[in-house]
Amino acid sequence: MELGGDFDTIEFKVGKHKTSQSYARILVKGKNPQHLDDILDEIIPLGAVPFEVTEVTVAPAPANMVFPDDFYSTTNNPTQIFYKNKWILVEGTMMDKVVVVDSKNKKAQCKPIRDVKKGDLIVIGEEGVHVKPPERSRENTGIFRFMSSGSSSEKPAMAVIRQIAKDVYKLKKSNGKIAVVAGPALVHTGAAAALATLIREGFVDVLLSGNALAVHDVEGDLMKTSLGISLQKATPAIRGCRNHLVAINEIFKAGNLKEAVKKGVLKSGIIYECVKKGVPYVLAGSIRDDGPLPDVITDAVIAQNEYKKQLKDVNMVLMLASTLHAIGVGNMLPSTVKLVCLDINPASVTKLLDRGSTQAVGLVSDIGTFLPLLSQEIQKLTKNN
Repeated sequence: MELGGDFDTIEFKVGKHKTSQSYARILVKGKNPQHLDDILDEIIPLGAVPFEVTEVTVAPAPANMVFPDDFYSTTNNPTQIFYKNKWILVEGTMMDKVVVVDSKNKKAQCKPIRDVKKGDLIVIGEEGVHVKPPERSRENTGIFRFMSSGSSSEKPAMAVIRQIAKDVYKLKKSNGKIAVVAGPALVHTGAAAALATLIREGFVDVLLSGNALAVHDVEGDLMKTSLGISLQKATPAIRGCRNHLVAINEIFKAGNLKEAVKKGVLKSGIIYECVKKGVPYVLAGSIRDDGPLPDVITDAVIAQNEYKKQLKDVNMVLMLASTLHAIGVGNMLPSTVKLVCLDINPASVTKLLDRGSTQAVGLVSDIGTFLPLLSQEIQKLTKNN
């Protein structure tokens, strides 16, 4: 209505049971074509379908890494396009990309700007596009229905942890794929052993992080400190400020992280368990990095592509005490992937939710307390089943 439109509710049916669907058919009208175009821009990403479905309009990319004007910018929700009298599902759904149409094979996929080649047929405008947001179940089980608010510290902690443990256990029992995005605070707070256990027990399929997590994980194994602080006594170690550099140096001497495990330099920890279990890990570099470790990918574009490759077919992502990596991963995923984001800083959780990852459950808690308890609950489920 702010855009000069109006609406009529044509039909409205309310599902009476938890397994019943509700249905609404709403007619939205614009007072002139310009108003209608503006309204469509706002409501199509919410799942609206124009009264008269017309075929999508496509235009060739004028050059490599250049979009045509008025390109359609994707959401992270399942999307279809109406092309040559057929609805086609867009593959690789991610937010803030474009839809490239393969006319010969009648296929469509999301592409970022760097992957666009001159001549690619790109969807422009909103017509012929159908977005389907995920349904919101009213069932009372599972963390994604248990949490009624996006992010809060005022939740019964153990109840939330038990629900997450049940979801993780159930997903792995059905051969689902779980990714973990982790920040170095996980090591600083003494939770590295808990994550290492989850990796060893087969509950982690891929680890995504940066240089710092691996450096301090190695430091924790070699010198029993993290950032120079004793992990047993929580007191500064003598000359501890150089310990992370010692850790980096030892890995360079070994060749890389995998070689450090192979040669017996690295004997425990998160990376050790990844190498022993064959769990892939991707370490994305930044300008803050000391070293960085030889395994770190310092080209941001290459690191981003490796993240995307490892996130393929992921069903759930646990985002643990990492702001930038969590938001970056959230932007790469369709809304059908379940996200659990935990951080002691409420702003970190809110940023993820505000940037479009509406399917995320945000938890405000200390990772040093949360992760060991989660690991224990998952192990209980494994033992009792």
